[in-house]
Amino acid sequence: MMDTCEKLHSAAVELAGAGSIKQRLIGAYVHHLDELSEEQMPNEIRDDFTALRRALCSVHPLPGENAVCATVRKMSDGEASRYATQIVNMFGAITRAQQNRSGKHVVQLYAAEG
Repeated sequence: MMDTCEKLHSAAVELAGAGSIKQRLIGAYVHHLDELSEEQMPNEIRDDFTALRRALCSVHPLPGENAVCATVRKMSDGEASRYATQIVNMFGAITRAQQNRSGKHVVQLYAAEG
């Protein structure tokens, strides 16, 4: 599960970087989350991850692009922002769950409303 948490952290860091929200969302998913499976997700976020995966891979790609690029290309910036927020929220949830299991306290992170 630590690898899963690290991948979600890396995705959140990529989302905080420079570039358009659509490009950051594509990068976060393709570079960090695409290789993860639903089975690797803790119960706390499994349904959210499954929904995210379905949502980001729902459009049939054009030649030379992948399903994530095709799907995000068709989204509004607001939709892309909501999915980016979902990734950050999943990272927060998995971090809190790990901290609760270890008995340590965690600082609550709040995602910006999109």
